[in-house]
Amino acid sequence: MEDLTALDWSLVQAFLAVAETGSLSAAARALGRSQPTLGRQIKAIEDQLGADLFHRQPRGFSLTDDGQALIEPARTMREAANRMTLAVAGHEARLEGTVRITASVAVSVWHLPPVLAGIREAEPRIRIDLVPTDRTSNLLYREADIAVRMYRPTQQDLIARHLGDVGIAAFAAKRYLARRGMPRDPQDLARHDLVGLDRDMLLIEGFRRGGLPATRDWFSTRSDDIVAAWELVRAGCGIGFAQRSLGARDPLVQEIDLGFPLPRLPVWLTAHPVMRRTPRIRRVWDLLAEGLEPMLTAGA
Repeated sequence: MEDLTALDWSLVQAFLAVAETGSLSAAARALGRSQPTLGRQIKAIEDQLGADLFHRQPRGFSLTDDGQALIEPARTMREAANRMTLAVAGHEARLEGTVRITASVAVSVWHLPPVLAGIREAEPRIRIDLVPTDRTSNLLYREADIAVRMYRPTQQDLIARHLGDVGIAAFAAKRYLARRGMPRDPQDLARHDLVGLDRDMLLIEGFRRGGLPATRDWFSTRSDDIVAAWELVRAGCGIGFAQRSLGARDPLVQEIDLGFPLPRLPVWLTAHPVMRRTPRIRRVWDLLAEGLEPMLTAGA
């Protein structure tokens, strides 16, 4: 094999992305490249090294022995490239440029648009890239500059600020309640239609902590897409669960007291400490914290 440091970095990125995701399609999404481009780059790095790095299988790509031997050197290259990028970015003094923000789909759809509009109005020279995803973006590798997360970050070498907690409540469309009536107590939920998550266990675990033996079959309509699940509730599919601040401002739904407390979700801002010192990122960080406050206080 040739020296890995002589390779084009974009080829090494492609190799790592496919190795870590197991498929061209997932790697393409992670890198923001097209699948055919990733395929050509994998062939190019294999041709340059004179070795097959992957087994092509019906369900994806798996590393050969040669590919496995390159993982750690390639990750070392990624760490070095990341340190170079951060070293330069941390010394940018201008209050202009692009800030890339990642947040859950729910926060991106329901809460961030007016906040980002306010940021653009206050700082028109700062451009915003919003990445709505429920996948954890890696701030160490500059997949985003700032993350808004509904859980405490676990990655090391990051700074985080706990903004507060979001209340969760049960809601149903008023038209559904007019047809089926209001639940009298938690046990009465058995006669109602429930809207819940598909594969995510969050709601089921919450019910069990409340003393109710919930199972997946309790929910007659299911979706792991929080935005879609909320629209199902609004349309009258049954009783569902959402941020209290969201339901409080929706005239189509009514909050339901289930007789036991639902869990609260923490809201954290997270960034790499070097990037946090960059003026434009520090400014957006502060404006995000200020702009998200209504999400934490409304209907808490």
